[in-house]
Amino acid sequence: MFVHMIKPKNILEIGTFTGYSAICMALALEENAHIHTIEVNDELEDFIRHYIKKSGTDEKIKLHIGSAQKIIPTLSVEFDLVFMDAEKNEYIDYFEIILPKVKKGGFILADNVLWSGKVIQEDIASNDYFTKGILNFNEYVHNDKRVQNVLLPIRDGIMVLRKI
Repeated sequence: MFVHMIKPKNILEIGTFTGYSAICMALALEENAHIHTIEVNDELEDFIRHYIKKSGTDEKIKLHIGSAQKIIPTLSVEFDLVFMDAEKNEYIDYFEIILPKVKKGGFILADNVLWSGKVIQEDIASNDYFTKGILNFNEYVHNDKRVQNVLLPIRDGIMVLRKI
């Protein structure tokens, strides 16, 4: 839906996993639009490439294997849309790395920002780094004057950010 609405030319996805969301976005892209998707788990590469090819979206999707924090600075692309769905305790780091590469008026979608309701629990385990990361990210972007934000309480929560 977001791809159809925004009509992005360049999308960045952080956290490919099986490739499902990249494929869904690619199927909605207009001609001459592309997705750069980054997956840290190199054991998933063959699986991802197989399904990207099988879906017929291999001309639109560029798969990068490795650390998003190392790969993103090497990309010389301005993004209209970014979809973050990777290590939750690194969301603020991803946000800071990608924001300069997002065009003015562009969007960042951060998945899982309700984290199964754990973000509203009073007692969070000291070793629950993902919940703490999501809480910190939600507060961080809420107070960041470079973006507008709205949290959509759909399923596990999607934070929609628009670069001002």
